[in-house]
Amino acid sequence: MPGLPAFPVLEIPVGSRAVLMDRPFPASDGHQKVDRVWPMKLSIERAALLKSLGHMQGIVERRNTIPILSNVLLEAKGDALALTATDLDLWMVERVEAAVEQDGGTTVVAQTLYDIVRKLPDGSQIELALESDGRLLVRTGRSRFHLPCLDREDFPVVPDGDLAHRFDIGAADLRRLLEKTRFAISTEETRYYLTGVYLHAAEGPGTLRAVATDGHRLARAEIALPKGAAAMPGVIVPRKVVQEVSRLTEGVDGEIRVALSDSKVRIEFDGGVLTSKLIDGTFPDYERVIPEGNDKRVEVDALTLRAAIDRVSTVSTEKSRSVKVAISKGKAVLSASSSENASATDEVPIDYAGDGLEVGFNARYLMDILDEVDGETAVILLNDAVSPAVVTDREDSSALYVLMPMRV
Repeated sequence: MPGLPAFPVLEIPVGSRAVLMDRPFPASDGHQKVDRVWPMKLSIERAALLKSLGHMQGIVERRNTIPILSNVLLEAKGDALALTATDLDLWMVERVEAAVEQDGGTTVVAQTLYDIVRKLPDGSQIELALESDGRLLVRTGRSRFHLPCLDREDFPVVPDGDLAHRFDIGAADLRRLLEKTRFAISTEETRYYLTGVYLHAAEGPGTLRAVATDGHRLARAEIALPKGAAAMPGVIVPRKVVQEVSRLTEGVDGEIRVALSDSKVRIEFDGGVLTSKLIDGTFPDYERVIPEGNDKRVEVDALTLRAAIDRVSTVSTEKSRSVKVAISKGKAVLSASSSENASATDEVPIDYAGDGLEVGFNARYLMDILDEVDGETAVILLNDAVSPAVVTDREDSSALYVLMPMRV
């Protein structure tokens, strides 16, 4: 960011990450017939299978040098079909009710099976059967599909381990913590310890906090500390896990079970289990970058301000999409310009009675923060043109955002 330093962060050398593999993968670079065949035959409702396969899509790696990681493991036993997908860092296991005629299992390309099931008629009963030549038969009505498989023995197993810290948390609460902060996760892989959400029990106030920062902005959200979470270690949850938990818990009611250690986390919900490695690193002391002396308080309608920023930033051709905010009694004048001599101004009413101040911000970053203000009014606390601004929701003090200014 030109002219101004980013948040101070603790620089930590990037360490190597071990890959957990319990058995060797097949040497083939493509699909092949398996040497062994476990009989498998079952019937399952299309909607249930489609939902579960949809959950697997965010886990499966479509482009990789290990073919079996593009597959989903299918295991039929008792009255359920278990589906498993992994990228070797993240595992998803989900059980779906099925009429199992013959126990067994195999692996098949996840995207292909998902596309087939998605295109079958609503309300279909789908038969899955492992054929004698090692292929998977997918059958419903007059439709027949024969899919190549890879040996389920070569599919990576879900890692075990002692996850000593366990607690229950409302699905909506966990989703809120992650969704309020995930936009600030860094995309710079060199600062790998910033590429996730820092989840920890805050000292003193009895809260579970989620924090994310990319060095230019910071997001912090908190809820009352769940029972059993007080002794949990501070952990950095990877971006992909954050995204998947937000997606998988959408519409899930009630509580879910979280179990974790210093290196792994397991989340159990609604018939599914998500297990992941955690980021091995030290999150910086984020408290140091939250200013406490910002005495210039601006209250403004969040939607009105966001819309005005969006309008004026249209003319900006800079990568940063910077916008200048000139604050005076009762109003804020927003302006932006481009190297091609385009310019724009807009004005929004504000509740402010202090001295005038001009400050610049990255338009995209400020709009991202305003998107997280659920109430009508955003509160912006300022000090001067070169100090970080603090943004909160007047109706909800449980979330806080910090944004570094720009020189414009």
